[in-house]
Amino acid sequence: MPFITYLSGLLTAQMLSDDQLISGVEIRCEEKGRCPSTCHLCRRPGKEQLSPTPVLLEINRVVPLYTLIQDNGTKEAFKSALMSSYWCSGKGDVIDDWCRCDLSAFDASGLPNCSPLPQPVLRLSPAVEPSSTVVSLEWVDVQPAIGTKVSDYILQHKKVDEYTDTDLYTGEFLSFADDLLSGLGTSCVAAGRSHGEVPEVSIYSVIFKCLEPDGLYKFTLYAVDTRGRHSELSTVTLRTACPLVDDNKAEEIADKIYNLYNGYTSGKEQQTAYNTLMEVSASMLLRVQHHYNSHYEKFGDFVWRSEDELGPRKAHLILRRLERVSSHCSSLLRSAYIQSRVDTVPYLFCRSEEVRPVGMVWYSILKDTRITCEEKMVSMARNTSYLTLSKSLLFKHFLLDVGQSRGRAFRWRPRGLSPSSFLLLHSASFLPWTPGGDLWRDNWTSSASGGHPRGLLQ
Repeated sequence: MPFITYLSGLLTAQMLSDDQLISGVEIRCEEKGRCPSTCHLCRRPGKEQLSPTPVLLEINRVVPLYTLIQDNGTKEAFKSALMSSYWCSGKGDVIDDWCRCDLSAFDASGLPNCSPLPQPVLRLSPAVEPSSTVVSLEWVDVQPAIGTKVSDYILQHKKVDEYTDTDLYTGEFLSFADDLLSGLGTSCVAAGRSHGEVPEVSIYSVIFKCLEPDGLYKFTLYAVDTRGRHSELSTVTLRTACPLVDDNKAEEIADKIYNLYNGYTSGKEQQTAYNTLMEVSASMLLRVQHHYNSHYEKFGDFVWRSEDELGPRKAHLILRRLERVSSHCSSLLRSAYIQSRVDTVPYLFCRSEEVRPVGMVWYSILKDTRITCEEKMVSMARNTSYLTLSKSLLFKHFLLDVGQSRGRAFRWRPRGLSPSSFLLLHSASFLPWTPGGDLWRDNWTSSASGGHPRGLLQ
């Protein structure tokens, strides 16, 4: 309800008048420093006076404050002070496009720090949805127009799980300039540079193409300036999507195992069943178990039949592999229908045209590096289910339905699905899903301060 409508309602109900206001409520009308005549409160004595407080009436044009000063000497002094305060933290002078720091503006390492080094913000690339093995990250260049010059960005990535001491295991550090742009990195990692909406703003990107499925990864980024200073850390933590499975092959293996278990099982048939189940991945084994129990559970479930036909020792060797599958992947692998699809996504692959001297990395400016970029394609295979729908899509339809129904029961479901099949919602593409969040937001956390990440690690 607009506020003016609320006031009109109070006036109509005679709850608001010139002489008697609601207890504890003060209402004032003001427009460009004076009380407008259209406001009934202005009829009160003394309200027609101009406000003694200076107010901004309107903006005709935007100019620096020092241009409003007529005296040239005062203007230059004011300009120098403003430039120093804005670009050099008031502890140095602006010379061309850099800061000359005062003698008092040096840190404990003896490096000048009057020009602050901004913190980059690492984030997932919105154009590339993470898959089981591919993740693309990006950040905006933090080099200001005047002041500190960024020489490099250092990106650290490591896999975090319950078997790894995260303090002792540091992972792998990659220099954006020396490792990625120079071509010294592996084919599993590629660097890119593009421009945002403003041509002067650069966006750097890194795509990882060889990650492990269903793995929790932590990515950390910081900037390095030409004097060797490091910025604050920016962190992204995410879990890659579940491993790929061939649902048709899993069903064929389940039929094969049933035929081997059915009736008298010879030693050769036992060994064939054991070898078949040990050769498949843990995710495929879980899908085989799902199909076996779906079709043949009346003859005994998969675990009991395996122990009975292969013996406790061999059955234990097979079944303990199921513990490697995380809980969220286990639930997705038990979906009624799973199908595979392959998405082809473009990404930038950039190489430097210059050879940076070893040992003098911090004397060159990354933004001035001449690079050559080309667009390449990466194939991203995904598993999807008829029952896996994006929560954000569901929420969108929920808002539309609520807006139209005005309180009616929520009855939306996707076209082509019967009410009985619309049972369970998971996030699309076998991304890990947790209740109460968005499609990606609960599966990756971004911390600009490098603090304890939220969501998955709590």
